[in-house]
Amino acid sequence: MSDSSNQAWLARSQAAVWHPCTQMQHHAQTGSPAHLPLVPIARGAGAWLYDFDGRRYLDGISSWWTNLFGHANPRINAALCDQLETLEHVMLAGFTHRPVVELSERLSALTGGALGHAFYASDGASATEIALKMSFHYWRNVGRPEKAEFLCLAGSYHGETVGALAVTDVAIFKDAYAPLVRAAAHVLPSPDFRLGEPGETPADVARRAAAALAAHLERRGDSIAALIVEPLVQGAAGMAMYDPEYLRLARQLCDQYEVHLICDEIAVGCGRTGTFFAHEQASIRPDLMCLSKGISGGYLPLSVVLCSDTIYAAFLDDSVARAFLHSHSYTGNPLACRAALATLDIFEQDDVLAANRLKAQQIAAALAPLAGHPQVRHLRQRGMIAAFDVATADPHFSRRFYRAALEHEALLRPIGNTVYLMPPYIVSDDEIAHLGTAARRALELALA
Repeated sequence: MSDSSNQAWLARSQAAVWHPCTQMQHHAQTGSPAHLPLVPIARGAGAWLYDFDGRRYLDGISSWWTNLFGHANPRINAALCDQLETLEHVMLAGFTHRPVVELSERLSALTGGALGHAFYASDGASATEIALKMSFHYWRNVGRPEKAEFLCLAGSYHGETVGALAVTDVAIFKDAYAPLVRAAAHVLPSPDFRLGEPGETPADVARRAAAALAAHLERRGDSIAALIVEPLVQGAAGMAMYDPEYLRLARQLCDQYEVHLICDEIAVGCGRTGTFFAHEQASIRPDLMCLSKGISGGYLPLSVVLCSDTIYAAFLDDSVARAFLHSHSYTGNPLACRAALATLDIFEQDDVLAANRLKAQQIAAALAPLAGHPQVRHLRQRGMIAAFDVATADPHFSRRFYRAALEHEALLRPIGNTVYLMPPYIVSDDEIAHLGTAARRALELALA
């Protein structure tokens, strides 16, 4: 068997690699309804991934929501090659470098200067942990140590490290580790428009959820450090979408009760919802914002927490105990920062947000035929994220759909019974049509 074949790499991977978010036994159950194919990838180009046997798959979910401008993007490649010749890494404690300074300045400018300082890590869960610790420590530094609880939404997902699990409300990720998880987080009703009563608009649902937030803050506001939300789209909850009215009201309530608002833009930032930051659609700014996934264009691990000057100033003191002593070895890695700078350059040079508005319309048109399908529910879209729910009791639906989509040259990986599209921004008209056709055919095969 050639080392360049799919089968060779499948065998080697299954013998040595523990894959994430996977019951590994499902990879080996060929022929079973529970089978989850392991797909060896040899290379990527544009919106496509290619295996070792020459088959190709259109990356309809941007490789777990990270890839913005395609695989092996020439401009990001060039920036990284240039950076490799200059500086690959230096610790950020006591040192600084050009890419991290320029990236911090440009990200702050994208918030209109409202969030003036950037703290770096490597992944989204770490960004969540940093934001929670910053909020907790801020209140301690300003003499309010009683403000030590956190609020999150039903169905929220903010990462799988122990601290992040405290504000994650997805049972399959959290329940096994319940004894380890901090119990001070409280789950609030989600503003997910699918939860609306007959006759309610998405804005009505948002206002009803905000009323529950107001009631909780009235009771517990003195003990609450921060509310953390995924703005406009709750990803792991099945692409639960909600009206910006909730963010507007949440910002007002957080101000009223002196509670930090943390916007987790890890999945929804960088243009995914139609604006560069999702929270901009509510005309607000958070106190703390988490970024990751697409910020490096899908190239290298990078996460950022942006904070207000008020929060930053509370840590300035002669006492080291009042400093924020959190650290990661690869904090502010020059290569990752340079990839992020190249990504921001593409946004500016190609007027990406305007182009995405047209692509979003094409995605809507590609999925429109599914609106009348008897088992399709809640066909919905927010910018470059489109989703629909499938009414089926089949416990293996998501794997059946995934396998069927691969047969039609598309990488589409449902979340439970929710099928979604989140393609790279360089996807062409023909490729969008291909995704729509693949989704429709995969649905029929999965339900057959």
